[in-house]
Amino acid sequence: MHRVGNAWIQPCPTDACKSLDRRGDGKKKLTTDRQSTRFWPGWRGANRDGRAERLPDTLPSASNFTWSQPAFAKCLAGVAADDRLVVYADRELNDTLDAFHALDPKTGQLKWSLRYPATGAIDYGNSPRATPIIHGDLVITFGAFGDLHVLDAESGDVRWKKNITKEFDADAEMKWGTCSTPLVVDDLLIVNPGAKQASLVALKLADGGVVWKSPGRPASHSSFILAELGGKRQIVGYDSETLGGWEPATGKRLWEIRPPVPKDFNVPTPVAIGNRLLVATENNGARIYDFGSDGKPSPTPIGMNQNFAPDSHTPVVVGNRVFGVWGALYCLNLEDRLKPVWEGDDPAFRSYASLTHDGRNVLATSIEGELLLIDGAAPKFRIISRLKLFSDDQGVYSHPAFSGGNLYLRGSDRIVCQPLGLRSK
Repeated sequence: MHRVGNAWIQPCPTDACKSLDRRGDGKKKLTTDRQSTRFWPGWRGANRDGRAERLPDTLPSASNFTWSQPAFAKCLAGVAADDRLVVYADRELNDTLDAFHALDPKTGQLKWSLRYPATGAIDYGNSPRATPIIHGDLVITFGAFGDLHVLDAESGDVRWKKNITKEFDADAEMKWGTCSTPLVVDDLLIVNPGAKQASLVALKLADGGVVWKSPGRPASHSSFILAELGGKRQIVGYDSETLGGWEPATGKRLWEIRPPVPKDFNVPTPVAIGNRLLVATENNGARIYDFGSDGKPSPTPIGMNQNFAPDSHTPVVVGNRVFGVWGALYCLNLEDRLKPVWEGDDPAFRSYASLTHDGRNVLATSIEGELLLIDGAAPKFRIISRLKLFSDDQGVYSHPAFSGGNLYLRGSDRIVCQPLGLRSK
């Protein structure tokens, strides 16, 4: 739990609170190579590391939306965007339907919608948590009650669908719902039902057929990443109790780490940094693990900071610095065992905020819909500029998307397109 004003609140258990490299031949490049950051195809961008292609040197002096479209309910899922689509989640019909909408990025005009019944009652509302994915000619959506859809990106027609909770007999109660944004690996779609015989599952992206099932523990609320660590390409993420790595082709579990303090919520996404892995949770703080030539991590972290212990926020790495939000904005030294460089105090960081970056500066999006551009290299906390996008919002958990020089952000009752005022290179 953490303090907001004079109150203590529980963490927001979502992706929000949690690629595509187009080649000249039109084929999709699906490897662990770094993907183009020109678009924002899903959770935390092209590489799940919160990196945008470019941020402005300063934010506009006032909001000047290119377009704004209404949303019917508060929603936790982030936004996905490229040059064809902006995709976001919603809830409709008195909170009984999941809805996903695809808009034209230039005009905000609706191109298609997906709606389906999804009833139930879970903490933090019933809206989808997982960020939609734009992948080539497909869009992938995932609701809070286990409903997975793979759609045609142009028409919105359903290619295939399944409910992973029911199909794989996941009997563990998920009081926060299914949260992990699915992960595309080659021609597979990785999901985590959290069933005893299907903790992690690989589905054929083309038709939903099961390729492998990895037995294990109930699911966590964090999203998985694909990384090459210790020379071994692997899927990395959490189950309900441990951090681990899995072999993409077979689902074989390669390693696991059980932290010393149990019962983490396991919401923040791991961050791969070369041959190292950065993780952060509320009971065990921030840790860095180094990997050996066998593709397994050292059991003891090579760096640790127990003061930075977010329950739902995922940090970003800019150069040799780690930036994260936990009651303040933390700047930690990646090369010196996560020792603090500075700590920035501002009302925007006293509750939840998401961070993105361009390898130079950091952009924070506060729970109230305010943008803060932070100097990523300054010796002390320095806000370059700030911009209030929503004047009366208190629930902006949804992460923004960046594409075409625009920022797309979903508030509690609308989604907007805000030009960033980027000058041509």
